[in-house]
Parts: sequence; C-alpha cells; structure tokens
Amino acid sequence: MSTRSGSNKNRPHGLRWRENKVVVVCIAILFSIAALALLGPLLSPHQYITTDFGNALMPPTITGTRLFGTDDLGRDLFVRTLMGARVTLFVAVIASVVSLGIGVLYGAIAGYAGGLVDAVMMRAVDALYALPFIFFVILLMVVFERNFLLIFVAIGVINWLDMARIVRGQTLSLKHREFVDAARLIGVSTPGIIFRHITPNLFGVVIVYVTLTIPQAILVESFISFLGLGVQEPQTSLGALVNNGVNYMEQAPWLILIPAALLALVLLCFNFLGDGLRDLADPKKNI
Repeated sequence: MSTRSGSNKNRPHGLRWRENKVVVVCIAILFSIAALALLGPLLSPHQYITTDFGNALMPPTITGTRLFGTDDLGRDLFVRTLMGARVTLFVAVIASVVSLGIGVLYGAIAGYAGGLVDAVMMRAVDALYALPFIFFVILLMVVFERNFLLIFVAIGVINWLDMARIVRGQTLSLKHREFVDAARLIGVSTPGIIFRHITPNLFGVVIVYVTLTIPQAILVESFISFLGLGVQEPQTSLGALVNNGVNYMEQAPWLILIPAALLALVLLCFNFLGDGLRDLADPKKNI
C-alpha cells in the first residue's frame, strides 16, 4: 500500500493529467471545435453572409453541400454555426483574460496589503456583487451602444470579482511563507514581491478557476445575444443563432437544435475540464 501511494505521490504532474480520461477527452473535443470553427468556414464553398432565398429553410442533408441546412434567409447553417462558435469562444477567452488580469492584480494587492487597504478593497467588491451582473452588461450595451469589442470588456469586468476573492485568499496565506519573508529581508520592493514571488505561485489555482469561469462568460454572451443585445448581423454567435431559431421551432427545428447542441457540448467540456483540473490540483486526491 505504501509503495503504491509513494509512486502516485512522486508521479510527474503531466503524467497524472494524461491518465485523467475526462480531461483528455474534453481537451480533444474543445481543440477540435476550435480548429473547426477557425478553418471550417474557409474550406466551405458557402459564405456565412451569402443569402439564397430560393433555398431558405432547407433541412439538413448528408448528401449535398448543406450539411446543417439553411436558415430563413437561405444562409448555410453549417458555416454560420462555425462562425457563431468562433465568436462565442473568442468572447469567452478574451473576457476571461480581462477578468484574469483585473482579478489577479486586485486580489493580490488586497491580500498582500491587508489591514485597512484590504478591508476597503474587498468592501468595494462586495458592493459590486450587489449589482445584478446581467443588468450591468445590458446597461453598458445601451449606454455605449452595441460594440463587438465592448462585449469582451463588459463580460470581463463582471467576471473578475470571484477571481479577486480567490486570489486574495491565496495571497493571505502566501505572504507569510518563508520565501516571501526572505524577499523582504533582502530588500525586494512590494510590487516586486507581488509580481515575482506571489503571483507565480497562484498560477495553478488561477488556471483551474479560469476553466470554470469560461462557461460563465459563454452563458452571459449567449444570454445577451439571445436578448438581441450581443453581436449584430451579419456577425453571429451561438446565442444569436439560438435566438433566431426560436422563431422557427416548429417549421425548422434544426435552426435551434444544432447551435444549442454545440453550445451545450462546449459548456459541458469546459465544466468537466475545470472539475478535472481541480481534482488534479488537490494534493489530497493525488496521494
């Protein structure tokens, strides 16, 4: 028993995640979807903005070039679904990067400073938590008009709060570690300690949490696109495609089923990936 435990404990971290089949499968599916979303529209004979009213609402077929059929304007649904997946993934990733940058910096400063500074900064986070985040995004859309880049910023701005709390909690424990005390003794400045000693040690926790916030960003983007406040025609996203398909649920159910199924698959993969990485990062489960 002791030999087995010791071998698992000393096993390289990369080998452990390769043995987690759920993580491997989810990574493979997400990479496949991302590659298809990037390259698929380039390889298709149809353009996502080209209309063909004579072939509107054509059902899916495996024998022709309209694999997913067409929408109400005769546009190829296969290409539009891939373009929607591209926009949805792009929004989610960029929004997560924005929340990552703000949340890590804010939480690290609050946790390391402590005292009054920490109290004031975290009360500000609590106050922002009281605002309905969907209302906040919609307000930004209305005030600054519907801008494709603004969607990234708006979603990222509301997603950094949880990240800040997690980073702050980790920083509170790290700032009393020996390597931080040693850095203070040799005269390293406070910014130097935060950026060179504390932040790198947050990498594992932060990466795990990012995989859990990406689905949230995807849901927010899909929701505001479903409300008609997200990306605008001729651009599209999976949420916008679902919104359009609602109007044809009985006449052409594939318009809502196909983008909704792809959206559900992406969300499930990110959730399973986040759970798997969280298990791998838990030392108690690696013994």
